[in-house]
Amino acid sequence: MRTTTMRAAPAAPPLAPPPAAGMGRSAAWLLVLLLLVGLGFVLDIALGSVAVPLPAVVRILLGQPGDTAAWEFIVREIRLPKALTALAVGSGLAVSGLQMQTLFRNPLAGPSVLGLTAGAGLGVAAVMLASGSVAGSLAIRALGVGGSWGLVLAATAGAALVMALVLALAGRMRDNVVLLIVGMMIASVTGALVSLWQYFSAPEQIQEYLLWTFGSLGGVTGSHLAVLASVVAVGLGLAFGSAKSLNALLLGENYARSMGLVVGRSRLLVILSTSLLAGSITAFCGPIGFVGIAVPHLTRALLRTADHRVLLPASCLAGAALTLGCDCIAQLPGSQTTLPLSVVTSLLGAPVVLWVVLRRQNIRSSFS
Repeated sequence: MRTTTMRAAPAAPPLAPPPAAGMGRSAAWLLVLLLLVGLGFVLDIALGSVAVPLPAVVRILLGQPGDTAAWEFIVREIRLPKALTALAVGSGLAVSGLQMQTLFRNPLAGPSVLGLTAGAGLGVAAVMLASGSVAGSLAIRALGVGGSWGLVLAATAGAALVMALVLALAGRMRDNVVLLIVGMMIASVTGALVSLWQYFSAPEQIQEYLLWTFGSLGGVTGSHLAVLASVVAVGLGLAFGSAKSLNALLLGENYARSMGLVVGRSRLLVILSTSLLAGSITAFCGPIGFVGIAVPHLTRALLRTADHRVLLPASCLAGAALTLGCDCIAQLPGSQTTLPLSVVTSLLGAPVVLWVVLRRQNIRSSFS
């Protein structure tokens, strides 16, 4: 009597380190992105309704006296905090988008996929639409969109509430597709509540709420910037610490388990990192779209790799460079008009995604 021996399917090996040619290409692109971030940082400070010459900007940033006291005040008190905020916002949204696309293995996933952005909007709507807009309007006009602690705390509470709900559900669900659908339903419910409040609100209240939804970097200064930078640093630290886990998850959860990865814990860490990044940025700056979706595709196309040990720093730099560039365009140099940042990021981000899709028609191969 013959007996048959069942052989287990071989586990997929972890992503191997890229070859020397790939390492050289990645290092070259990282250097280019770093130079673009530096250039965008200086230009973002120099450009605006009052043009400050680049040599004067560099001297002021190095701690040397500027040519005029007005230039020193503009650079140090207004534009430097805004440029630092752009660095935090761009890197945070790009990394959170990369994590979501890898976790759900979906090229359309972004920072708002779990409903965090909608939760933050619900918190702000609860303050500005349900309780009246007088205090909120005065705070916004005096301090900027992100300058009111009341709005920041309301947005943070809304995002934290959604985050707690998602984390509780993630511990009970093993299917990422189901979790993705749950996040979309949470966003739909919160969006419906906000729309209902808008329908019964006065036009003045709706106007102030729409001002917050446009997104802005100018209101984040002082203690706000310190808190935002600290939370973004923690979120980025969790993301970089999960690079190997993200590589394993990219191969599928079954392969990841066969490689010894605790999938549930890794997924919770990814969701926590994304929640901290997207929730804090939305709370302080309002919803800023398309950076989290466009930048990961752009970095994959440039570096031609799926290794998150390379993609994570590249996404940080590319997201920061893109946000700085969008902020430069939003300021309309030489004009007193400032465009909504979310509008500019969408106008620039959509062509990037279309270019990547048309250039790489089999984009799903990056997630399988």
